[in-house]
Amino acid sequence: MKEFQLKYGCNPNQQPSRIFMEAGELPIEVLNGRPGYINFLDALNAWQLVRELREATGLPAAASFKHVSPAGAAVGEPLNETLRRVYRAQGMALSPLACAYARARGSDRMSSFGDWIALSEPCDLPTALLIQPEVSDGIIAPGYAPEALEALKAKRKGAYSVVAIDPAYTPAPIERKQLFGVSFEQGRNEVKIDGAWLEKLVTRNTCLPASARRDLLIALITLKYTQSNSVCYAKDGQTIGVGAGQQSRIHCTRLAGDKADIWHLRQHPKALALPFLPHLPRPVYDTAMDLYVSGHEADVLGDGKWQGYFTSKPEALSFEEKQAWLSQFHDVALGSDAFFPFGDNLERAARSGVRYIAQPGGSIRDGQVIETADQLDMVMAFTGLRLFHH
Repeated sequence: MKEFQLKYGCNPNQQPSRIFMEAGELPIEVLNGRPGYINFLDALNAWQLVRELREATGLPAAASFKHVSPAGAAVGEPLNETLRRVYRAQGMALSPLACAYARARGSDRMSSFGDWIALSEPCDLPTALLIQPEVSDGIIAPGYAPEALEALKAKRKGAYSVVAIDPAYTPAPIERKQLFGVSFEQGRNEVKIDGAWLEKLVTRNTCLPASARRDLLIALITLKYTQSNSVCYAKDGQTIGVGAGQQSRIHCTRLAGDKADIWHLRQHPKALALPFLPHLPRPVYDTAMDLYVSGHEADVLGDGKWQGYFTSKPEALSFEEKQAWLSQFHDVALGSDAFFPFGDNLERAARSGVRYIAQPGGSIRDGQVIETADQLDMVMAFTGLRLFHH
């Protein structure tokens, strides 16, 4: 297949629309559904991300993509019982690949609503069963177990998009695109991100454990496929907050940090004990949880609104309780796609438990940023590697 006709482009008025190869065959096969223009942008970016995570860590990887940036990405580390509850995976048999997707989706369940999924390995049945009840647009993987494919085909009344990609496909070294009738050309970003990029430690504290190295690699590879400016927080083999597409780096850091705080607060005993109505739709559950822990609890607890979510009115999670809970976490990793120009980024990151940082360096204020890191007892690596993606 040299081309695939799309219903429309980014918007319904943008027709005609297609994906095609100037030479050779498309490296994908549509097994079910009819993916659209944005779906394929998400699919092809997400596939590159999970392929590189697999290569860097040796673990199965998954990503949850929305509007050409990852909502979450992860590798297949096992889930403890708390995360099983938070990720809606209680009582399920989880393969390493299923654990990777549970983590990727669970990174930011609000942003993952209607996601495009990418898997580094052929989709197995445990992963398909985990995906089945979620609101999702489609999936790309290098293959599908027969029973997994049947489970996925049943989604969205049979219209769920399922795409297989040739894992041996290698694109041309030069990539092109057009904007306003003008053609752009550049070499593909083929840089391999591995532990060698974390060797230049510039802080007094140089204790970088293996778990932090893994998480920094996850953050950096995620940033490689995130719309810039971007900052990524990672922990326990997954992203926990992605700040994408901001004009200011401090806004990236704040956005990603707020998401990381929500990820931690969803594991608070009060959040785990919320008396949700039985059979509450997953998106409604996720919205209520997000409002409850993020400072908007009045929207689910006030004026009798709780009756639409809970069997009884729960007690609010106070500001003091939130701060006490968040203050116990000090092992979060952070990656930045370009240098930090000011130490305020590190100060904000520290409030969300960041201890380990990887950033390119190269600012005229590097000395001040390093000094801030030392004051906060952080470990910071200068990678020398900018990861802008547009």
